[in-house]
Amino acid sequence: MKRAPSAPATTRAGVVITHPEKLLFPDDGISKGDVAAYYEAIAPVMVPHVRNRPVTMERFPAGIGRKGFIQKDVSKGFPAWLERVEVPKKDGVVHHPLVTDARSLLWLANQNSITPHVWTSRAPDLYHPDICVFDLDPSVDSPDMLKKAALQLRDVLDELGLPSWVKTSGSKGFHIVVPLDGSADTGQVANFAHAVGTLLVVRDPKNLTQEFHKVDRGRRILIDTGRNGYSATFAAAYALRPKPGAPVSAPCTWEEVESGKVGPQSFTLRNMPERMEKVGDLWADLRKKGRSLTRAVGKLKKIVEGSER
Repeated sequence: MKRAPSAPATTRAGVVITHPEKLLFPDDGISKGDVAAYYEAIAPVMVPHVRNRPVTMERFPAGIGRKGFIQKDVSKGFPAWLERVEVPKKDGVVHHPLVTDARSLLWLANQNSITPHVWTSRAPDLYHPDICVFDLDPSVDSPDMLKKAALQLRDVLDELGLPSWVKTSGSKGFHIVVPLDGSADTGQVANFAHAVGTLLVVRDPKNLTQEFHKVDRGRRILIDTGRNGYSATFAAAYALRPKPGAPVSAPCTWEEVESGKVGPQSFTLRNMPERMEKVGDLWADLRKKGRSLTRAVGKLKKIVEGSER
């Protein structure tokens, strides 16, 4: 049943939300106003994780029941206060929006952007990532298999002297991240991540793969390290995902993963307030823990050489 149009709503951040009654998650009764309210409430913890990262919007003007679209460039119809970054491309430039505060995050929500996808680097230095991302993408629904893969990745990174953090993807898997000090460039980070993925596949070829095409994966879990390439993106921490139930890509603890208490879609728009009240921002110290990859690359090389003998 279609809701009657209601007047635009103005958030505390001063952003006008048009058509707040529009159902973006129709099966769950979750409206555009509810989505905006979620992002306004989560902004104090979310904004530091996404600030100045070029954003790609995943927009659903008619709700998730209809096909949405991806938008990178914002060249018209934006407020003067919205910060953007100009990124060169083959035949011109892309003007990516930047989230710098609650107001800009809510502007995205008013564009019916359910998920902000962000770069691993921040403006103005887009060539030196401050985070390395591993996306575990299962082919089949097997919580035990997924948990094992996540813990294998954590342990390999620990073997390399790198602390790792984890969040639910809000979809099918987990995102495991390593905070960086910004000394390595995009190519170095991407090559390192791919080499780590290769090592994991060598150690467990039955369950893990780097085959991108689903037809070639079988039942194996893809260790997707492509999120580390220049201009590649990943779902931002605390982002909603366009799935039934309005799941959130939310930080969790390794203990929660290991115990099986948390799965890829455990957190949602509706239970996040209770979650945040209970645990706060589990990634609050992530930026302070940035590491150089120099020693890790050296250790990885020795491990690989040892396994080839």
